[in-house]
Amino acid sequence: MTSTGIRLHAPAPGWSIDADVVVVGSGVAGLTAALRCEAAGLHTVVVTKARLDDGSTRWAQGGIAAALGEGDSPEQHLDDTLVAGAGLCDEQAVRILVTEGPDAVRRLIETGAQFDESDEGGLALTREGGHHRRRIAHAGGDATGAEISRALVEAVRARGMRTVENALVLDLLTDADGRTAGVTLHVMGEGQHDGVGAVHAPAVVLATGGMGQVFSATTNPSVSTGDGVALALRAGAEVSDLEFVQFHPTVLFLGPEAEGQQPLVSEAVRGEGAHLVDADGVRFMVGQHELGELAPRDIVAKGIMRRMQEQGAEHMFLDARHFGAEMWEHRFPTILAACRAHGIDPVHEPIPVAPAAHYASGGVRTDPHGRTTVPGLYACGEVACTGVHGANRLASNSLLEGLVYAERIAADIAAAHADSGLRASVPEPAPCPEVPAHPLQPAEARFTIQRIMSEGAGVLRSADSLTKAADRLQQLHSEARDALTENGKTAEPGVDTWEATNLLCVARVLVAAARLREETRGCHWREDHADRDDTAWRRHIVVRLNPDRSLAVRTTDTADFPPTRPNPPAHRPQEQ
Repeated sequence: MTSTGIRLHAPAPGWSIDADVVVVGSGVAGLTAALRCEAAGLHTVVVTKARLDDGSTRWAQGGIAAALGEGDSPEQHLDDTLVAGAGLCDEQAVRILVTEGPDAVRRLIETGAQFDESDEGGLALTREGGHHRRRIAHAGGDATGAEISRALVEAVRARGMRTVENALVLDLLTDADGRTAGVTLHVMGEGQHDGVGAVHAPAVVLATGGMGQVFSATTNPSVSTGDGVALALRAGAEVSDLEFVQFHPTVLFLGPEAEGQQPLVSEAVRGEGAHLVDADGVRFMVGQHELGELAPRDIVAKGIMRRMQEQGAEHMFLDARHFGAEMWEHRFPTILAACRAHGIDPVHEPIPVAPAAHYASGGVRTDPHGRTTVPGLYACGEVACTGVHGANRLASNSLLEGLVYAERIAADIAAAHADSGLRASVPEPAPCPEVPAHPLQPAEARFTIQRIMSEGAGVLRSADSLTKAADRLQQLHSEARDALTENGKTAEPGVDTWEATNLLCVARVLVAAARLREETRGCHWREDHADRDDTAWRRHIVVRLNPDRSLAVRTTDTADFPPTRPNPPAHRPQEQ
């Protein structure tokens, strides 16, 4: 039993755990999947890159969208989602989301999540961009993700579930038939396990979150380095729609040189009546869309960027001074504190904002049960591409998608276990090759990749900018390959070099897809192809990684995904 296909260069596993299911990630998707699998009697292990509560979920401010309010319906939620997705949503996937969503939220409440209530005693619901109804449930004003994370982490700990924290997942293990057999991982720091090890399990659930760190400025935490997408690609899985990176329109502007995670100013602030204005106080979104400042995120981000270009400005402003101190302190305490920590008081002055990388609408391609094209490998949450988001995610659909599809994955794994029994095989130890088949990127490549991507594949893209980005990424790829070929040397295995290598992998795929899609659709904005082209491009771009790490790119025939056919790699050589 080996890791089939391309492998990261790493020491051989020095310890192992056996399980029925290993869940990689501890956000809403990962912990929901783990809890449901454990409840079904499956021995479940949760692996997470930092602490259990350190993923992207805790940073979600606005809330979770579901048709829970009077007068609302799943059909209306479906319509808003399809509009935001700009013609590329898989309607079956969206229908699953909106019909199963309300009960999934109720089960989350039963698990212990406490949402804000209205004066009448029901859920306090608000609006966000793209929604025609108040259907966003929130907690702690603007701390929804933190509350959901708290409730799920407490539930996992109460069950005594096996968890491995501070662990970077490396590669998928597969058996001789190409079926999933677990993962290798590296535990950082002290504890029961240290260094590289393995969790042997016949079902692996990827819930690793996003890849926002591929850009210089992002709302994502530092751990969001595309590890799950890169692992899936190396294992032979297909990814789709990676060109559709949502840039949140209103991120606190900390200066042109700011890098890393930036504070988010939730869309819910606009949902409660804040105005987008330029330096002269002009509300420039009025008249650009029927919903004005509450238009879908891609439209608002483009509106801000256009105004910045017209005026030669580095940012715009979000004006919510009319809220008053009491509303700021009770409805948006987290955002208020973040602004004040950076010397801005939104009670008395407008907030400087600019778009920053926020959410990957694409990811590892799955079917309605979360199954990828590799048997036994599942994906849910931001790492997955279910078809729900299309070309642009509707605000607050992300937490709901993680919740709904995690439950579906757990049900599918439990059914497979009941039908035939899941068996975790213990592999023979695989020796670590002295010379890797493929090189690792040096740690400093991370910052080079981020600059390349921000300059060439950000909110505004063109054939010229994307070609330059592709050439510079290829240069990084080639230099490392040539150094290995000529003198047998590569960067030392370690967290920084593994992350940089993962970032280069996902950056190359993103740019390849963005170059191919010669149109503007959703959050993919081509300056040189300003119009949406449904005739040529109402379809998905699907990418696999070849054994030599070149990219195999194809397009689907329609906006619906084809089935995820089992695709075990046949007798590929061991690679890095």
